[in-house]
Amino acid sequence: IPGAAARLAAQGSALLPVADTARTRLRPATLADFDVFAEIACDPVRARGLGGVQDREGAFREYAAMVGCWLLRGHGLWAVMHEGACAGFVQIGFEPGDEEPELGWFFTEAYEGKGLAREAAEAAREIGFCLLGLPSMVSYVDSFNTRSNALAKRMNADRIPSPNPDLFIWRHKRPEA
Repeated sequence: IPGAAARLAAQGSALLPVADTARTRLRPATLADFDVFAEIACDPVRARGLGGVQDREGAFREYAAMVGCWLLRGHGLWAVMHEGACAGFVQIGFEPGDEEPELGWFFTEAYEGKGLAREAAEAAREIGFCLLGLPSMVSYVDSFNTRSNALAKRMNADRIPSPNPDLFIWRHKRPEA
Protein backbone atom coordinates (compact mmCIF):
# COMPACT_ATOMS: atom_id res chain seq x y z
CA ILE A 1 0.00 0.00 0.00
CA PRO A 2 1.68 3.27 -1.06
CA GLY A 3 1.71 6.33 1.15
CA ALA A 4 3.05 7.42 4.51
CA ALA A 5 3.21 3.90 5.98
CA ALA A 6 5.25 2.61 3.03
CA ARG A 7 7.61 5.59 3.30
CA LEU A 8 8.05 4.95 7.03
CA ALA A 9 8.84 1.27 6.36
CA ALA A 10 11.42 2.28 3.73
CA GLN A 11 13.02 4.80 6.10
CA GLY A 12 13.33 2.17 8.83
CA SER A 13 14.76 -0.39 6.43
CA ALA A 14 17.34 2.14 5.20
CA LEU A 15 18.82 2.25 8.72
CA LEU A 16 19.65 -1.48 8.74
CA PRO A 17 23.02 -2.91 7.69
CA VAL A 18 23.67 -3.92 4.10
CA ALA A 19 26.68 -5.97 3.00
CA ASP A 20 28.24 -6.74 -0.34
CA THR A 21 30.28 -9.86 -1.03
CA ALA A 22 32.00 -10.86 -4.25
CA ARG A 23 28.73 -12.14 -5.74
CA THR A 24 25.93 -11.19 -3.37
CA ARG A 25 24.29 -8.27 -1.65
CA LEU A 26 22.69 -8.73 1.75
CA ARG A 27 19.91 -6.26 2.33
CA PRO A 28 17.07 -6.21 4.84
CA ALA A 29 14.23 -8.43 3.69
CA THR A 30 11.14 -6.61 2.43
CA LEU A 31 7.58 -7.60 1.64
CA ALA A 32 8.64 -8.02 -2.00
CA ASP A 33 10.86 -10.96 -0.93
CA PHE A 34 8.07 -12.92 0.73
CA ASP A 35 7.24 -15.07 -2.31
CA VAL A 36 10.80 -16.43 -2.32
CA PHE A 37 10.60 -17.09 1.42
CA ALA A 38 7.27 -18.88 0.94
CA GLU A 39 8.79 -20.98 -1.85
CA ILE A 40 11.34 -22.23 0.70
CA ALA A 41 9.01 -22.48 3.70
CA CYS A 42 6.33 -24.41 1.78
CA ASP A 43 8.80 -26.86 0.18
CA PRO A 44 8.91 -30.24 1.96
CA VAL A 45 12.71 -30.53 1.63
CA ARG A 46 13.84 -26.96 2.29
CA ALA A 47 11.35 -26.22 5.05
CA ARG A 48 12.77 -28.84 7.42
CA GLY A 49 15.44 -26.38 8.51
CA LEU A 50 12.75 -23.80 9.26
CA GLY A 51 10.83 -26.02 11.64
CA GLY A 52 8.74 -27.88 9.10
CA VAL A 53 6.59 -27.37 6.04
CA GLN A 54 4.16 -24.48 6.29
CA ASP A 55 1.26 -23.13 4.30
CA ARG A 56 1.54 -19.54 3.00
CA GLU A 57 -0.22 -18.13 6.06
CA GLY A 58 2.18 -19.88 8.45
CA ALA A 59 5.12 -18.89 6.25
CA PHE A 60 4.03 -15.26 6.49
CA ARG A 61 3.90 -15.43 10.29
CA GLU A 62 7.43 -16.91 10.37
CA TYR A 63 8.66 -14.30 7.88
CA ALA A 64 7.14 -11.45 9.90
CA ALA A 65 8.77 -12.77 13.07
CA MET A 66 12.20 -12.96 11.42
CA VAL A 67 11.88 -9.49 9.92
CA GLY A 68 10.51 -8.16 13.23
CA CYS A 69 13.67 -9.24 15.04
CA TRP A 70 15.27 -6.06 13.69
CA LEU A 71 12.97 -4.01 15.95
CA LEU A 72 13.07 -6.39 18.90
CA ARG A 73 16.72 -7.49 18.92
CA GLY A 74 18.68 -5.23 16.57
CA HIS A 75 19.35 -8.06 14.09
CA GLY A 76 17.19 -10.09 11.76
CA LEU A 77 16.64 -11.37 8.23
CA TRP A 78 18.53 -10.34 5.12
CA ALA A 79 17.52 -11.16 1.57
CA VAL A 80 20.53 -12.45 -0.36
CA MET A 81 20.53 -10.88 -3.79
CA HIS A 82 22.46 -12.41 -6.68
CA GLU A 83 22.41 -10.90 -10.17
CA GLY A 84 19.28 -8.93 -9.33
CA ALA A 85 17.27 -11.86 -7.93
CA CYS A 86 16.58 -13.00 -4.38
CA ALA A 87 18.49 -16.27 -4.05
CA GLY A 88 17.59 -16.93 -0.42
CA PHE A 89 18.11 -15.54 3.05
CA VAL A 90 20.53 -15.32 5.95
CA GLN A 91 19.54 -14.29 9.41
CA ILE A 92 20.75 -13.64 12.87
CA GLY A 93 17.85 -14.70 15.03
CA PHE A 94 17.19 -15.10 18.73
CA GLU A 95 13.95 -16.92 19.44
CA PRO A 96 12.47 -17.59 22.87
CA GLY A 97 14.33 -20.54 24.33
CA ASP A 98 17.54 -19.87 22.41
CA GLU A 99 20.57 -19.47 24.62
CA GLU A 100 22.44 -17.27 22.15
CA PRO A 101 21.97 -15.66 18.73
CA GLU A 102 21.63 -18.04 15.81
CA LEU A 103 23.20 -17.58 12.38
CA GLY A 104 21.03 -19.26 9.78
CA TRP A 105 20.85 -19.57 6.00
CA PHE A 106 18.30 -20.97 3.56
CA PHE A 107 18.22 -20.76 -0.21
CA THR A 108 15.98 -21.76 -3.08
CA GLU A 109 16.89 -24.92 -4.94
CA ALA A 110 18.05 -22.92 -7.97
CA TYR A 111 20.81 -21.25 -5.94
CA GLU A 112 22.05 -24.19 -3.87
CA GLY A 113 25.56 -25.51 -4.42
CA LYS A 114 26.97 -22.27 -5.84
CA GLY A 115 28.84 -21.00 -2.76
CA LEU A 116 26.43 -18.10 -2.27
CA ALA A 117 25.31 -19.32 1.15
CA ARG A 118 28.88 -19.30 2.42
CA GLU A 119 29.54 -15.78 1.14
CA ALA A 120 26.33 -14.48 2.66
CA ALA A 121 26.67 -16.34 5.97
CA GLU A 122 30.25 -15.13 6.43
CA ALA A 123 29.13 -11.55 5.77
CA ALA A 124 26.27 -11.88 8.27
CA ARG A 125 28.63 -13.42 10.83
CA GLU A 126 31.01 -10.48 10.43
CA ILE A 127 28.17 -7.99 10.87
CA GLY A 128 26.99 -9.84 13.97
CA PHE A 129 30.37 -9.91 15.65
CA CYS A 130 32.00 -6.70 14.39
CA LEU A 131 29.14 -4.23 13.84
CA LEU A 132 26.49 -5.47 16.26
CA GLY A 133 28.95 -6.59 18.96
CA LEU A 134 27.30 -9.96 19.59
CA PRO A 135 29.29 -12.01 22.10
CA SER A 136 28.60 -15.34 20.37
CA MET A 137 26.67 -17.00 17.56
CA VAL A 138 25.66 -20.58 16.86
CA SER A 139 23.95 -22.40 14.02
CA TYR A 140 21.38 -25.10 14.75
CA VAL A 141 21.42 -27.61 11.89
CA ASP A 142 19.42 -30.83 11.56
CA SER A 143 21.76 -33.83 11.56
CA PHE A 144 20.46 -34.96 8.14
CA ASN A 145 21.19 -31.58 6.50
CA THR A 146 24.54 -32.55 5.04
CA ARG A 147 24.96 -29.37 2.99
CA SER A 148 24.40 -26.99 5.90
CA ASN A 149 26.56 -29.07 8.24
CA ALA A 150 29.36 -29.05 5.65
CA LEU A 151 28.96 -25.29 5.28
CA ALA A 152 29.24 -24.72 9.04
CA LYS A 153 32.40 -26.81 9.04
CA ARG A 154 33.85 -24.88 6.05
CA MET A 155 33.13 -21.67 7.99
CA ASN A 156 35.45 -23.05 10.70
CA ALA A 157 32.64 -23.38 13.26
CA ASP A 158 33.09 -25.91 16.05
CA ARG A 159 30.45 -28.56 16.66
CA ILE A 160 29.46 -28.51 20.33
CA PRO A 161 27.37 -30.97 22.35
CA SER A 162 23.64 -30.89 21.73
CA PRO A 163 20.91 -32.23 24.02
CA ASN A 164 19.14 -33.46 20.86
CA PRO A 165 21.02 -36.08 18.80
CA ASP A 166 19.09 -35.02 15.69
CA LEU A 167 20.28 -31.41 15.97
CA PHE A 168 23.88 -30.32 15.52
CA ILE A 169 25.00 -27.09 17.15
CA TRP A 170 27.87 -25.18 15.56
CA ARG A 171 29.65 -22.37 17.45
CA HIS A 172 31.05 -19.67 15.20
CA LYS A 173 34.40 -18.04 15.78
CA ARG A 174 34.97 -14.33 15.48
CA PRO A 175 36.44 -13.37 12.11
CA GLU A 176 40.13 -12.57 12.11
CA ALA A 177 40.86 -8.87 12.42
